[in-house]
Amino acid sequence: MADSAGIQQGSPAIGAAGLVPAAPGAGGTEGSGAARGSARIAVKKAQLRSSPRPKKLEKLGVYSSCKAEGACKCNGWKSQNPPPTPPQTEQQSNAVNLQEPCRSCSHTLGDHVTHLENVSEEEMNRLLGIVLDVEYLYTCIHKEEDADTKQVYFSLFKLLRKSILQMGKPMLEAQESPPFEKPSIEQGVNNFVQYKFSHLPSKERQTIMELAKMFLNQINYWQLETPSQRRQRVPNDDAAGYKVNYTRWLCYCNVPQFCDSLPRYETTQIFGRTLLRSVFTVMRKQLLEQARQEKDKLPPEKRTLILTHFPKFLSMLEEEVYSHNSPIWSQDFLAGAAGGQIPIHTVISAASVARPLYYSTSPVSVDPSTCGSVSPARKAASVLEPNPAGEKRKPSEPLSHEENKRPRVVGDIPMDLINEVMATIADPAAIPETSLLSAHSARDEAARLEERRGVIEFHVIGNSLNQKPNKRILMWLVGLQNVFSHQLPRMPKEYITRLVFDPKHKTLSLIKDGRVIGGICFRMFPSQGFTEIVFCAVTSNEQVKGYGTHLMNHLKEYHIKHEILNFLTYADEYAIGYFKKQGFSKDIKVPKSKYVGYIKDYEGATLMGCELNPSIPYTEFSVIIKKQKEIIKKLIERKQAQIRKVYPGLSCFKDGVRQIPIESIPGIRMLFFFSVGKELKDPDQLYSTLKTILQHVKSHQNAWPFMEPVKKTEAPGYYQVIRFPMDLKTMSERLKSRYYTTRKLFMADMQRIFTNCREYNPPESEYYKCANLLEKFFYTKIKEAGLIEK
Repeated sequence: MADSAGIQQGSPAIGAAGLVPAAPGAGGTEGSGAARGSARIAVKKAQLRSSPRPKKLEKLGVYSSCKAEGACKCNGWKSQNPPPTPPQTEQQSNAVNLQEPCRSCSHTLGDHVTHLENVSEEEMNRLLGIVLDVEYLYTCIHKEEDADTKQVYFSLFKLLRKSILQMGKPMLEAQESPPFEKPSIEQGVNNFVQYKFSHLPSKERQTIMELAKMFLNQINYWQLETPSQRRQRVPNDDAAGYKVNYTRWLCYCNVPQFCDSLPRYETTQIFGRTLLRSVFTVMRKQLLEQARQEKDKLPPEKRTLILTHFPKFLSMLEEEVYSHNSPIWSQDFLAGAAGGQIPIHTVISAASVARPLYYSTSPVSVDPSTCGSVSPARKAASVLEPNPAGEKRKPSEPLSHEENKRPRVVGDIPMDLINEVMATIADPAAIPETSLLSAHSARDEAARLEERRGVIEFHVIGNSLNQKPNKRILMWLVGLQNVFSHQLPRMPKEYITRLVFDPKHKTLSLIKDGRVIGGICFRMFPSQGFTEIVFCAVTSNEQVKGYGTHLMNHLKEYHIKHEILNFLTYADEYAIGYFKKQGFSKDIKVPKSKYVGYIKDYEGATLMGCELNPSIPYTEFSVIIKKQKEIIKKLIERKQAQIRKVYPGLSCFKDGVRQIPIESIPGIRMLFFFSVGKELKDPDQLYSTLKTILQHVKSHQNAWPFMEPVKKTEAPGYYQVIRFPMDLKTMSERLKSRYYTTRKLFMADMQRIFTNCREYNPPESEYYKCANLLEKFFYTKIKEAGLIEK
């Protein structure tokens, strides 16, 4: 703790593996000075414990009550010949006179230590450690100027004195014992890592864990500001609540670092979100500022980690810390990928990995009642209010253990092949980076990379009538008004100004180099289930860079969090093309009764709507599609290599076999899916043909094993072997719902029935034989219908 109220909140060096904080009353926040102070205390204790037993008795007698007859009230022996001050450097005589009288009660030293005659050396050394802690706290009390801190020191001082007198262990008496809040900060950060980064490859996830470990280490050695300092900095804060946490922190975390006779806890393990919220904003700002100042002192292997990735990590974590509905603070938080509670030491035990990290851009969030928030890719410190409580997208329902074990792969493709292809796709050396100028690059790819590098930022901002104006936000609103006025010349400037500064409207602003270059102004109607997009523009010299698409994707993510899944807008003739590219159409999904009378009608404009899918991560959608295309391309290449494979000739006829099923010829079954046949383009004609074929198949005498889905009771372990089951009942339902839009879909499902049967059952089984016979009958009917060549 600082020795004066003027010392500001501490900020230990970022790159350090673990620093010792300033000692209470020692003044300052430099880790090196604090470490020296702590070391001095340890040396004194070691010297005292190695002293002769008479010297130990003399020391303990000072803090022991008199045991002489006559009910003496002296609570500590005091020498009549105290040592000079400062004490002599030479070693005092080891001979201690137990008959020397006390200056206060005149009873001898021996009368004060009679209860220690039969005490073990171990117990005596423990009591001597408490004695030095008492003396240290006594010094802190006289040096400390803050009244709240001094009161805590004095309480701990009395507690330790009492422990010496009663020869007991110091036990803090409090209404609540640690932990004070669940989940703890440590668990919350672990949940955050799992929630946001579980999809990353293991090496990149290790880098995230290193950042989390660094952050938790900073909190454990962070010096909290005193309640009086906090009242001056944040007058409207919950002063009483902070004072309670500050007192607990002093008693359980800070003072025990030096007074080791008190039980010590890690700050991150006994405190939760409440304390983290009270320190995060200031802590984040000071950590990043110190990182910039000391960047030349950082080791090369940590420089990128701290200067590039740590700020992004803190920005994303800040969003979760101040969000009211973030799932990472739920006590029943379950990891979607693992299906269980995250181990609390996942981050703490993480190995250090310093390598480039690729972040998935998370959506922006906002406090609906205040002015704004920032995209987690880059968030400016101390710009917005300290409580951007954006609602988070609700996590999907937890999957059962069996469902989690089942691979999420569509199609009968072996998992080994999928993993092999994925490894090829993920290997940077195997797939060259697509040029941003390539015709195959996504529209928003350049904008997404710029956001990741911190070149551009996205903020949801708005004017407020009940909050103190934020100068930077007001400047951004003025910038937005200018952009909209220049890009929408037919719109009256007064009208644009009124809507941009209307507290009911918000604007997703695009910031580059500190200035506004674009934005989307909108008004949310939560009760009606839609949002009206009023203005959408990017300044002319920044267009054709994908900013407009990335803006809209951020807006979609923002509304998914707020559970509004429909956009409506009136687009003029120049904007229709843009909105079509963003998924808008003239087919309005919102009932007319929901929006009539709510949105503004614009003469000569076209009403367009967009329905959002909450399962799509729009800001990363183009990346996902690109990855899927690469995977499919690799799979097709491998499949083509198999098709071109030359199989050996048939040798069975040499053994006297006269006839074999055509499908038993190696490679022939694959040709069924590439056979040239007549594709019926008329949906009704296709439906009628497939219905007839399916009825014939179901009526066949060998169709009985495949009529309905396989029951688990009848075939144990079937669904562990067969990942994509199919049956004739399911095909009938699909046919009825017009699922089969082509003959190939129908043939693929039917072939899956036979393939599954042969995979699960042995060749000599009755089911295996039924599959072969029914398959032969099926392809006969397909040929008769002209769907494949005879």
